[in-house]
Amino acid sequence: MKVLIVFAHPELKSFNGALFQRAIDTLKGLGHEVQYSDIYAMKFNPVSDRHNFLSTKDPDYFKQQIEEMYATEVEGFTPEIEVEIQKVEWCDLMIWQFPLWWFSVPAILKGWVDRVFAMGRVYGSGHIYETGRFRGKKAILSLTVGATKDAYLEDGFHGDIHAILRPIQRGILQFTGFDVLSPHIVYAPVRQSDTVLGSILDDFSRRLQTIENELPIAVGKYL
Repeated sequence: MKVLIVFAHPELKSFNGALFQRAIDTLKGLGHEVQYSDIYAMKFNPVSDRHNFLSTKDPDYFKQQIEEMYATEVEGFTPEIEVEIQKVEWCDLMIWQFPLWWFSVPAILKGWVDRVFAMGRVYGSGHIYETGRFRGKKAILSLTVGATKDAYLEDGFHGDIHAILRPIQRGILQFTGFDVLSPHIVYAPVRQSDTVLGSILDDFSRRLQTIENELPIAVGKYL
C-alpha cells in the first residue's frame, strides 16, 4: 500500500509529532511505501494566488479555478504544487495528522488544500463524490483535541465531534472521491500521563496494522 501522511503541527516533539513518527515507523515496518509532507517544516505557503502557477490564462483578472483548469491543460503548476498533487495521486491511503484548532484544521493545512486540490486536476468536469478522481483511495483524519471525550458528545460542551469534522470529511475528502475511514481522535493528550500516552501510541500502531482492510464510514449528505 502507498501511504501519504500530511503532518500539520509546528512542533515535531508534540504528541502530534509522536503520532506522525509512529505512523511512519509502523507503516514502513509493515512493508508499505510511505511519503509525507511535513508542511510546517517545508514552510509551505498557505496563501493561494497566482504564485500557484507557471502559466497564465488571463493576466488581467485572476480567477483561481480558471487558472487551475488551464494549468492542468498545459502542465502549468509550480514545482511545489505539482509535487504535492503527485503525492495525492500516488497514494492509496492519505493520513492527515493535526491538532483541532478552532473546530477545524490549522490554517496551513487548509491552505495546502486550497493550493493542491486544484480544479481540473483533483476535481471538476463531473468528477466529484462518487465519481471523484480519487475514488478507490482511502483517507483518515488523525487528530488531537484539547478537551476530554465527554465534551465532544452530541450533548457535550462542544457538541458532536463528528458534526465538527463533517465539513472536512464530506466537503474535502468525500468531495474529491476518497473513502473516509473513521477518524482517529486523541482527547486531551496534555492531561495524560506518559504511560497513557504510550498506550495511545501503541493503539494507533495496532490500528495501522490492519487499516488496509478497514471499511469507510458513511459521513452522508446530512448531519
